[in-house]
Amino acid sequence: MQNIYDNVADLCSFVIRSCTEDFFVKFSCVSPAEKDRTAAIVQAEVGELFQETPLGPSRYKIRQIEPQDLTEDFFARLEKLSEWLKVEKDFFGVAGLIQILDESLETMLVAKIKEFEEDDFSVVLNGNRETTGIGLLPRCSCVWERTHRMSHSYNRMDNFLFNMLLMENTILGELIDKHIFLKRNLFTEFAKTRRLKIAATPLRLEKQFEAVPYDHENIQYFKIRYTESDFSKSNELIWKKITTAADNRADIVVFPEMLGNPEMVDYVSGKLKALSPEETKNIPSLIILPSFWESNHNSVTILDKFGNVICKQGKQNPFRSEREGSGRLEGIFANLVINIFHFQGIGRLAILICKDFLTTKYLEQLMRCFKLTLIIVPSFSTGSYDFRRSFDLCAHDDCNVVWINTCAAIRKGKEANFESVGYVRKRVSRNDDESQMLSKMTICDGAFEGKCNHDCLFYETIQGV
Repeated sequence: MQNIYDNVADLCSFVIRSCTEDFFVKFSCVSPAEKDRTAAIVQAEVGELFQETPLGPSRYKIRQIEPQDLTEDFFARLEKLSEWLKVEKDFFGVAGLIQILDESLETMLVAKIKEFEEDDFSVVLNGNRETTGIGLLPRCSCVWERTHRMSHSYNRMDNFLFNMLLMENTILGELIDKHIFLKRNLFTEFAKTRRLKIAATPLRLEKQFEAVPYDHENIQYFKIRYTESDFSKSNELIWKKITTAADNRADIVVFPEMLGNPEMVDYVSGKLKALSPEETKNIPSLIILPSFWESNHNSVTILDKFGNVICKQGKQNPFRSEREGSGRLEGIFANLVINIFHFQGIGRLAILICKDFLTTKYLEQLMRCFKLTLIIVPSFSTGSYDFRRSFDLCAHDDCNVVWINTCAAIRKGKEANFESVGYVRKRVSRNDDESQMLSKMTICDGAFEGKCNHDCLFYETIQGV
């Protein structure tokens, strides 16, 4: 059977490759008469896309098509119409047809989301991504995202789509996208509350690793060597943070960068799997464990509340350390894989480890390609200034950010950089107090005196606007 999404991708590719930004500017203000003209053309060839009325199909009301509608005859007529519009270079007609298909496929796309939730990860809906340069997925809604997000800032085809996520290979570049539609048994209260409670912890003051310098092919690097021999206390502390977050009904718990260990994942996963169903009920749905540096990879492991490893997210952009005028790069191998988490009402979530968030080109690639709605940023950093500057890039596009640092990164002489050890930057209503946009996680006084009670756990709620 033919793939309807191949048709949509082909049409999108044609418009994107053929039209300048000026076309999308003008299409955003196309007249009712022009919309009516397009509807009449589409209705004449593919009447199934419109609702039936006593006088025949109505060109003003789009019908939800069903799998049984997608017959060989349907595809023949759709392809005939598509080719005619392309030959005539009727760009308004092609873009209008794409919009009609986006609306008519809404019910099928919602069904696809449920289908994808059963998979460990999902591939794009269309099979012609390589030839068209376009990838399509169901677009999960987001309760804090504006309906016409980015339409005043970017002139693109996806400004006019609401049920399909359109991803352009030219924006994605060499990155490899992996999509995970989170299962419905996570965030079970979200549909009712439209709220997401985040717990974030700097974890501890003790660093328990060292940066080891080395040279390779005339470049100066550093790698991480952990100095702990017994990881039991670290793992017990991580588990304590998870259970405390559970007691406070957090939906997600986030840890900082670099404070993981090789036994952590098995330990936490085992503890979660040993819980009774009643005990599991309040465990945070997503657990973003501290990153662990091993074999030239700096990776975060993401667990669900049941102890299953959802995926690992690797750091893609190495940190550059400078001491006494000499720079050294973090010696990581980037695998170029970015995991995108999808969930109805939350939208699309990604994890950017420290320098990934500060690398503007990389951040903008992900923001533009996937229309991210939430970014989690585990960090090990001597300051927060640059991160706060990047928050505004995300706020501009209705994307909330959770940034968590660690007191273990405090460096003598840079204590002033640690007024806050974390931030949540969130979108609020235009009628709300602007001070609510940025929530600070204030470092405890003992951190500057070398004292740590290991009690810090901060909470912030992100909600519908």
